[in-house]
Amino acid sequence: MAEAKKKHRLIEYANGQSLDEINGTVEVPKNIGFWKTLFKYSGPGALVAVGYMDPGNWATSITGGQNFQYMLMSIILISSLIAMLLQYMAAKLGIVTRMDLAQAIRARTSKSLGIVLWLTTELAIMATDIAEVIGGAIALYLLFGIPILFAVLITVLDVLVLLLLTSIGFRKIEALVVALILVIFFVFAYEVALSNPDWLGVFKGLVPSVETVKETPVVHGMSPLTGSLGIIGATVMPHNLYLHSAISQTRKVDNDDEEDVARAVKFSALDSNIQLTMAFLVNALLLIMGVAVFKSGAVKDTSFFGLYEALKDPVFMSNGLLANLAKTGVLSTLFAVALLASGQNSTITGTLTGQVVMEGFIRMRMPLWARRLITRLLSIVPVLLCVLMTAGQSDLAQHQALNDLMENSQVFLAFALPFSMLPLLLFTNSKNEMEGERFANALWIKIAGWASVITLIFLNLYNMPSAVAGFFGDDITAAQTNTANTIALVVNVLVLALLAWVIYDIYKSNKKFVETHQKD
Repeated sequence: MAEAKKKHRLIEYANGQSLDEINGTVEVPKNIGFWKTLFKYSGPGALVAVGYMDPGNWATSITGGQNFQYMLMSIILISSLIAMLLQYMAAKLGIVTRMDLAQAIRARTSKSLGIVLWLTTELAIMATDIAEVIGGAIALYLLFGIPILFAVLITVLDVLVLLLLTSIGFRKIEALVVALILVIFFVFAYEVALSNPDWLGVFKGLVPSVETVKETPVVHGMSPLTGSLGIIGATVMPHNLYLHSAISQTRKVDNDDEEDVARAVKFSALDSNIQLTMAFLVNALLLIMGVAVFKSGAVKDTSFFGLYEALKDPVFMSNGLLANLAKTGVLSTLFAVALLASGQNSTITGTLTGQVVMEGFIRMRMPLWARRLITRLLSIVPVLLCVLMTAGQSDLAQHQALNDLMENSQVFLAFALPFSMLPLLLFTNSKNEMEGERFANALWIKIAGWASVITLIFLNLYNMPSAVAGFFGDDITAAQTNTANTIALVVNVLVLALLAWVIYDIYKSNKKFVETHQKD
């Protein structure tokens, strides 16, 4: 009787497998051939790839194309390659150690640090959720004419969708996510194909250039450097590393059989790389769209509202075919449909990630619907305040305010990212953690991993002043600039101090582990 009551508590103690209700639920028979095995392992990569093509990426890529043509294509490519490397390590950590990243960090650090990192990650998830609320609400407004205020409230009801999904099985959730990704891809592929872009320019843009990190020229308030930082910041997200390390364990693996573990690592990596290649193509299409679909420099309002209106106006289109289609509303409607699909996809993955970090860091569990409802209610508060505060202003001012809120919310992602990347690299580099030399990172992966992690941490810290300055609006004064720089300095010192704490705790834990095994 006591056990029955315990099962019905809203919040329970959790110290078992990651996402216990779906852990090891997908059977993968041996000796079924390469393609059938790949199909069985396909799915988790799609849930991860969603984070690399969510609404937060759209304006950054399209604006980058409008301002600098195809120059920033190489940044999208480099970001995607780094993402593939990090997600490979995250999946491998989960499969080999049977712990997700949050559990691994908590096991190797103090309880107090675990709580700090949990709160940091929760803020990052909430920041991502703000972008989803804004994207979903705007899509509802554009497609059905629902006022933004009510559209924001309607996004809370996606908890009902989540309840339905959790009852139909994890493989069906994966299939739905893949279907929504394909919707997004085909919408943008169709619009780009009609624009007849300069493909030679596209491929030239894939070659890295020092021009991408210069602070001049400044076009509509954006330099190539800020455009590059924006794309990188919108691409590599901390919550994806936690998510992948958990959902990579949904496949049933015999961890006593080294070859079965190796097979799981191999096919999980293939699944991840295939899906992240799709995410790269979507982001590349968004940038190409900014160059080829619209006339160069024509779109001044790069919010979702502005892009939707531009796709309806023949004046903004780059050729006659697009202009004729713009009159019919097909291009703008497809854009809104893709936006809605992107928001719903991110809803699914955000909820799962929230459960992973709560169980991993503080060993507490609550039903997914309750978790989703609480997170979404907290996330809509700043959006509702933004809508209400700009209610009496012009449409352009309202649109810009929502766009600014979405961009400013990404500051928390920059803050949280180092605390997921660095431990992940330390764990997967270690033979002790990865149960032997076979699954520890190879030398070239260690080199590439350290280069990627150090670069991303540096760029996040370097970009912190401009990220904080974004909270003061476009017309920032000298005094506000100084204030932003001071706040950014404090934040960066805090990040470095916390990183030092993480490294110290992990080092101390590993040293104790080695000493114990030497005695044995």
